[in-house]
Amino acid sequence: MSIFLLVLFLVLSALGVPLAVSLGLSSIAAILIYTSTPLDLLSQSMFSAMNSFLLVAVPLFILVGVLMERGRVAERLFDFAEALVGWLPGGLGHVNVASSVIFGGVSGSSVADIASIGAIEINAMQRHGFPKGYAVGMTLVTSTLSSIIPPSILIVIAGSIANVSIGTLLVAGLVPGLFLAFMFMVFNHFYSVYHGYNPPKPFNVRLVVTTGIAAILPMLTPVILLVGIVDGYFTPTEAAAIAVLYTMFLSIVLYRTIRPKELPSIFIETARTTGTILFIAATAKLAAWVFTYDGLPQQVAEFLGSISTGPTMALFLIFLFLIVIGMFMDAIAAMFILIPVLMPPAIQLGIDPMHFLIVTVITLTLGLITPPVGVCLFAVAQVAKMSIEDVIKGSILPISIMMAAILALVLFPILTLGPIRLLGLY
Repeated sequence: MSIFLLVLFLVLSALGVPLAVSLGLSSIAAILIYTSTPLDLLSQSMFSAMNSFLLVAVPLFILVGVLMERGRVAERLFDFAEALVGWLPGGLGHVNVASSVIFGGVSGSSVADIASIGAIEINAMQRHGFPKGYAVGMTLVTSTLSSIIPPSILIVIAGSIANVSIGTLLVAGLVPGLFLAFMFMVFNHFYSVYHGYNPPKPFNVRLVVTTGIAAILPMLTPVILLVGIVDGYFTPTEAAAIAVLYTMFLSIVLYRTIRPKELPSIFIETARTTGTILFIAATAKLAAWVFTYDGLPQQVAEFLGSISTGPTMALFLIFLFLIVIGMFMDAIAAMFILIPVLMPPAIQLGIDPMHFLIVTVITLTLGLITPPVGVCLFAVAQVAKMSIEDVIKGSILPISIMMAAILALVLFPILTLGPIRLLGLY
């Protein structure tokens, strides 16, 4: 039954049918052919998948990202990042990383990162002597930090699927996200020094202070959200609503970079993106039901147990599997399908659920930047006005560094679990 569903899904996807439609048709066909389940139960199951208080946070965080993009808040964040680390060897490469970390803490979206500051980062690096291919490659990989650094839309979705504490999961993603950023900066330092790119300029305390003051209000967004969620002042969904109101205040009232008459188009853009995600959630619920009915999680557990020697080896195999899946499937769709299948056997094999979820989210973000369906890959190619082939050539080394960093997270769970245990959250 599961094999029939997967084969039909792959065939429909290869024919160009949208992922959510392919998944829904495949699931319904499998259920009708192999079971006698009434159709009205299927529709109820699809509705229950979307009828979630936690999932309300998703459109709200998407709205925050769109408001940040339209409100040109990213420019303030980039200027602060440049003043903060631009004086280091390979300075504008470090600025690229730092600005994505800061913007990620505000928007939670990799696509919003590229749309907002991608062109700024690429042009600034080129002005300081970096080859365009390298600038585009760094911009592409650093955009993934926005999907990892809290508040991350992908982490919110993963937590809702797995039914775990989203606040704890968001905090668990912070250190791994910063670890990836550190690895990018180490790579950029040695690469830049070796090639003689971008000699350092003096550190300017006054510039750090002035740009920091200009950027401090947007940067307060992740602080307010994390402190509020962790201390129990509000839920992740309420935090997302507060983030929307705060961002609207900054963009409309304080900075006046968005006019009230622009709001309808912003809401429409948010609704379109949200509709895609929730449609995937609804159809993935049917697929998850098929996999559970078919006993697929137990079969996966037995298979992993037979070829692995422990939880680390099992997670390594899952890591390799997710890299391949991420290349051909949207990250959100992959999470809705695979987390219910892989998480039970992972826990059964001794893998911590928080560690599993963070590794899953970060590994699937690779799919955002790799062909053939990487949405960020196409976005950065459009921003940089380059062919996909040239973008891929410039991204090979940075992507390799990212894969090595994720492997380190697989091998050292303390990077994920240590902070939340230290804070008493887990």
